[in-house]
Amino acid sequence: MSATAATAGGARSGALRDRVVLVSGAHGGLGRAAAIACARAGATVVLLGRKVPKLNRVYDAIARSDEGLPEPVNYPFDLEGASPDDHAELAQRIGDGFGRLDGVLHCAADFHGLTSLERSDPARFARAVHVNLTARAWLTQACLPLLRRAADGAVVFAVDDLERVGGAYWGGYGLAQHATAALVGMLHAELANSTVRVSGLQPGPMRTSLRAQAYVEEDDREAVDPARYADDCVMLLSADGAAHRGRVWNPAA
Repeated sequence: MSATAATAGGARSGALRDRVVLVSGAHGGLGRAAAIACARAGATVVLLGRKVPKLNRVYDAIARSDEGLPEPVNYPFDLEGASPDDHAELAQRIGDGFGRLDGVLHCAADFHGLTSLERSDPARFARAVHVNLTARAWLTQACLPLLRRAADGAVVFAVDDLERVGGAYWGGYGLAQHATAALVGMLHAELANSTVRVSGLQPGPMRTSLRAQAYVEEDDREAVDPARYADDCVMLLSADGAAHRGRVWNPAA
């Protein structure tokens, strides 16, 4: 059986039943697909994102499904402007509302096109580093006390192709992706003796608005629907994800 078939089967069989999973960037390409897949796998999903109308559409796709999925929760949140206190309040509200948190999936991203460092707007460069790295670290830090209480907690970071984004013109976004991969290893070492697993997912090229900032869509024949990798997110959040603990996994390799 292929890895794709196995993960799809895991999602159908309720691999996340009774778990609470937070998905950042839940209205983006991968985030939306993963949030729906997590709900189909049995999880109650906290949908995190800054665009309320788009969050509502993901909420409706889950709550109004005829599959009887667990009702998700919208949590409008702007990672760019949120302070560490805002992240702490988010974690507290999840704890107060659900009494638990079993997984965090980081899909939120910020990228505004290819630009040389010489011509980069300093504020945009800093925003890319913050949203793609610092905010992820803050959110993880705030959620760790809840995750430690879970029997099988998981933190999963979506990571771009490091070879590609380490090239010219990828700026703060590319730097943040490399730092995120390093963060996976760092947190794994810190949490190795705990019940919290840390891993990364490096999907292949996907048809998303972020990728469209760097590639002309009609000429981009490599990209696939983000739903192709949704069940891989579910697998990493489930108990089966222990096989990839401490590393960035590329299911397309």
